Amino acid sequence: MEGLCLFNGGARGRPGHVLFSVVPNANEDTSSELSQVQHRAVSELLRVAPVADDLARRFQEAGFSLALVGGSVRDALLGRLGNDLDFTTDARPEDVLKIVRPWADAVWEVGIAFGTVGVQKDARVGAADRRFQIEVTTYRSEAYDRTSRKPEVSYGHSIEEDLVRRDFTVNAMAVALPEKKFIDPHGGLDDLAMRVLRTPGTPEESFSDDPLRMMRAARFAAQLDFEIAPEVVMAMKEMAGRLEIVSAERIRDELNKLVLSTHPRKGLTLMVDTGLAEYVLPELPALRLESDEHHRHKDVYEHTLIVLEQAIALEGNGPDLALRLAALLHDIGKPRTRRFEKDGRVSFHHHEVVGAKMTKKRMTALKYSNELVKDVSRLVELHLRFHGYGTGEWTDSAVRRYVRDAGPLLDRLHKLTRSDCTTRNKRKATALSRAYDGLEGRIAQLQEQEELDAIRPDLDGNQIMEILAIGPGPAIGRAYQHMLELRLENGPMAYDQAVAALKLWWAEQS
Repeated sequence: MEGLCLFNGGARGRPGHVLFSVVPNANEDTSSELSQVQHRAVSELLRVAPVADDLARRFQEAGFSLALVGGSVRDALLGRLGNDLDFTTDARPEDVLKIVRPWADAVWEVGIAFGTVGVQKDARVGAADRRFQIEVTTYRSEAYDRTSRKPEVSYGHSIEEDLVRRDFTVNAMAVALPEKKFIDPHGGLDDLAMRVLRTPGTPEESFSDDPLRMMRAARFAAQLDFEIAPEVVMAMKEMAGRLEIVSAERIRDELNKLVLSTHPRKGLTLMVDTGLAEYVLPELPALRLESDEHHRHKDVYEHTLIVLEQAIALEGNGPDLALRLAALLHDIGKPRTRRFEKDGRVSFHHHEVVGAKMTKKRMTALKYSNELVKDVSRLVELHLRFHGYGTGEWTDSAVRRYVRDAGPLLDRLHKLTRSDCTTRNKRKATALSRAYDGLEGRIAQLQEQEELDAIRPDLDGNQIMEILAIGPGPAIGRAYQHMLELRLENGPMAYDQAVAALKLWWAEQS
């Protein structure tokens, strides 16, 4: 492929117009797979060319270079380039700001300490208005020392120097602009065609520079469905402990991207097999040897991954982080609650309660928001509630309490509970599905009759104080809770009935 030029013969360019000149790579392959990704890249890069070329000309006029780089080039080759564009330049951050401020619709300096300037640019592309989120980063080199949680940033002087410090070869490609010269010194195009992740240098050097790259390997495997080169997997196993110097926030963000990916099982399995999970989510590998009391043909670890996949299939409106985390963590209380019964069975009594506490502790350590910690922990705590009602003959009272306890998480709880059935016994699976269908039907019926989503006592606090002739205080709270329990148990009461019930309760208290 020496001297290869990519051509566009479509309507947007005259036949034979050179779009890219390619820096030769000794390992380049002339396979049809490479041809396909190259054509996709032409199409994708043409789509963003007006914005990219305009920005590049401004850098050129200021005496600097600019190149589309990393994930943007990779995604263009995969035919999935979005409106988030990454560029690299020899301009220092202060020079970048001078160039982009007159051009951009908005500018962010949040990452300027690491050499990155953020830009928003609204542009007309074809017949559509697009909003581009752009990052321009100065050529740089960064590395960790043995104790630091933050990288030491130093600026580089060439794009080749910048590319060699990147995490993987598929992210170490660039397109120099505006001339559109394709730069691939580490064989990223070949690796992309073969769907494999390798590092530009040795994986040991790469992971020593930034240990989070080990998690990133698992994330890219999950996002892109790529395989990991054997030498990279080996380095991950040997260096997993280096994750201890990475901040919890960075680990959390990488875990989120993995969990929200198209193939999270692949990335999670890689984390467990390489030992990374021991430093991120140790509760997950702890499940591998635990027998599930209902599904003895598979361990709880395998069961958990299946539940995650089944929950994803039920999402409907895109990835749901709370649901996916709840599916991943719903059984983590089992190792601590395992008991061997006299009849040979294994029990995990109250593992949902223990698991909810463990979930809260782990997610808090990973710096998740209080709201997300609360939601996921609550889903873990409630995931067995459906099975606590025996044959599925639900009373109105039980339905009301189920809805009340789930609150705004009810839809997610439906999906998690359905996903938790992984039995191979078709008769049992069908029976469970029908039972849950029945519950959802009962909920819908009562919601229509009683507005279950906003269930309240038949008397509010002011009415209680007036009827009992007492002022604010703990007694009002107890009375309110009593009336709420009556509402849940018996359904709506007429005002006179509610007043009589309140007075009876008050007399008993006296």
